Amino acid sequence: MITISLCMIVKNEERVLARCLDSVADLMDEIIIVDTGSTDATKEIAARYTDKIYDFAWIDDFSAARNFAFSKANMEYIYSADADEVLDEENREKYRILKENLLSEIELVQMKYGNQLAFDSVYNFDEEYRPKLFKRKRDFVWEGAIHETVRLEPVVYDSDIVITHMPEKSHAKRDLDNFSRQVHNGVRLSKRLHNMYARELLMAGQPEDLQNAMEFFMSSVADTDRTPEEVDEACCVVARTARLVSDIPTFFKYTSKVIANDGCSEICMELGHYYEDLGDLEEAVIWYYNAAFETQPILCITSGDKDAKEGLVRCYEKLGMPEQAERFM
Repeated sequence: MITISLCMIVKNEERVLARCLDSVADLMDEIIIVDTGSTDATKEIAARYTDKIYDFAWIDDFSAARNFAFSKANMEYIYSADADEVLDEENREKYRILKENLLSEIELVQMKYGNQLAFDSVYNFDEEYRPKLFKRKRDFVWEGAIHETVRLEPVVYDSDIVITHMPEKSHAKRDLDNFSRQVHNGVRLSKRLHNMYARELLMAGQPEDLQNAMEFFMSSVADTDRTPEEVDEACCVVARTARLVSDIPTFFKYTSKVIANDGCSEICMELGHYYEDLGDLEEAVIWYYNAAFETQPILCITSGDKDAKEGLVRCYEKLGMPEQAERFM
């Protein structure tokens, strides 16, 4: 049987921390809690489960905090959890079986992160695999009978364990503020974070968040080192922002950049909203239809389905065409 260190970073989690720890504590051999500045009873609650509680001064860097927590671990594997996660009884049993039977060559276990859509999160799927259990010390081995080389890719196991995500509130505003600080400090976002920033803005951003991000995403469009996918993401953000502030030349400049290639559902949705607001419902119908049936979403999956069909229903009802509207309900 393997041994596991639970590593968590927390701040002001008094409402949910015990719920999380009650569901996993007896499966762990060590519990490490890193507090990044709680002003409530978080640390007192954590002390009921472990004496390994550490303070970490927050520097707007989740990776730094998680690395610090990992550095305190002593067991063979590290389980990384957030305070708003819960393992139900069925998945606790799956976890126990995994712990008793995990092969030593497995270096990373992925688990399904579930319940995403129930809390207005910025994720497009209700379940998705995430790396959750990590071998603390990696064993490097040679492979290949000839031209041998050290195996660099981790040995990954996709488990059937489902972790239930039960946040008290959306973290979108916190994340968007953090993104804004990073880009205004000159940090170059990776392709993954560029995608996440654009997605969070389209799915949860307020007008002021979009306006704060507009300059960054305009620079992304002009950045020759950005991939075509990143350029399209950036155009979606700029087009949304331009529409909301009625900057029509900028709106059409950036929607045209995407339409000139293959297009995407998000840009078609922006054009649909533009023409619907203008009162040109026939034109809006064309773009909502394109969003639903002629293009694919790149950031927000609902733009290619539910959102587009709702736009069609609205327009057809305003046009006095209930039979047409009913087709998309």
